[in-house]
Amino acid sequence: MATSTTLRIGPRERTNAGHRPVGGFVAPGFEEVLGAFVGNFEREGELGAACCVYHRGEKVVDLWGGVRDPATGAPWQEDTMALVFSATKGAAGLAMALAHSRGLFDYEAPVSAYWPEFAQEGKERITVRQLLSHQAGLFALDPRPDRSLVADPDRLAAVLARQRPAWSPGARQAYHAITLGFYEGELLRRVDPKHRTLGTYFQEELASPLGLEFYIRLPPSVPDARLAPLRRPGWASLIRGMPLAFTLAALNPRSRLRRSLQGSELPEQSDRVYARDLEIPAGGGVGTARALARAYGVFATGGRELGLREETLRLLEAAAVPPARGFRDACLRVEVELSLGFMKPSARSPFAHPRAFGAPGSGGSLGFADPEAQLGFAYVPNQMGTHLDDPRAAALRGATYRAIGVGEPYRP
Repeated sequence: MATSTTLRIGPRERTNAGHRPVGGFVAPGFEEVLGAFVGNFEREGELGAACCVYHRGEKVVDLWGGVRDPATGAPWQEDTMALVFSATKGAAGLAMALAHSRGLFDYEAPVSAYWPEFAQEGKERITVRQLLSHQAGLFALDPRPDRSLVADPDRLAAVLARQRPAWSPGARQAYHAITLGFYEGELLRRVDPKHRTLGTYFQEELASPLGLEFYIRLPPSVPDARLAPLRRPGWASLIRGMPLAFTLAALNPRSRLRRSLQGSELPEQSDRVYARDLEIPAGGGVGTARALARAYGVFATGGRELGLREETLRLLEAAAVPPARGFRDACLRVEVELSLGFMKPSARSPFAHPRAFGAPGSGGSLGFADPEAQLGFAYVPNQMGTHLDDPRAAALRGATYRAIGVGEPYRP
């Protein structure tokens, strides 16, 4: 909570790089996070960004700054929102966890127990856990997702049910970059007594009660002046920053990775900054770092505000269950531990204590809950980065943990 000694950054204060304004506050002891935030502008080519941290239920970092729109030079403001790509998976995963906590489904039950049509093409044994942990072999759809398909939940459900898995359930892990959210959404529609879409459920059951400015379905009422267009890096930067196997997969139009990303372009296909009234629950979320940090902060401190059951939280905190062939991802071509809609910390991605859960997004966005540290963290930029573990987010994470007396949080 802000106190008389809280460091507030006025709107006229500027970094030493590019004279880009920074605003917000840091609580006593978290000054190093401000230093890391400013350092990203000075050393990492940051354009515009926000970072927020909740610790033990209190907001201790809330920073924003830089340029919202490079075309006009408009500054990033306190209420600026941006597309976070796969960090949306975390918001969707929280919604699914809330539904689980309310007894709407069991992670260990077959998906077909709630959605009988899903059993087509040999999918009758796929469990909810396997589906949400990217182990169902359903990382791509045969018909490429387009706006008309995504905007029609009944038609989309029929396409999802007819899809043949690439392998038997639980055999391999393959990042369901876009399809995960579609499958989560239809499962939720089947079990929710009101048959709401995932975006509507998130808005009514999490965002509204917690006061979150985050949308899985961006409404037309949000003006473009609040939205930060994304700026993409060049191919040379991507090739230098990403692992070779990942880069080769990204360059191959027939690779599993490229197929899994079909539909990821839809949130930006609009005559406005971002598409409106369209749900891409695995990659189309738009919001503030403050909203993600608040949501994760609630889950990191027991979820009392939402009435979460301890059983659900323990399942989210548990170690990921590996598929038969281990955690090397058939799409991403790297080791990554995925569980119940989230990424888990690992030796390859040591972003938090082992009990933590969260989701990074393409380009650098990141949000996670760390129950051991009672921490909710989020970072949202508009300059897309070129690393699987973005150095800007890493700098902010490291400064945050040092502020609470933790050097290296990952200890398996």
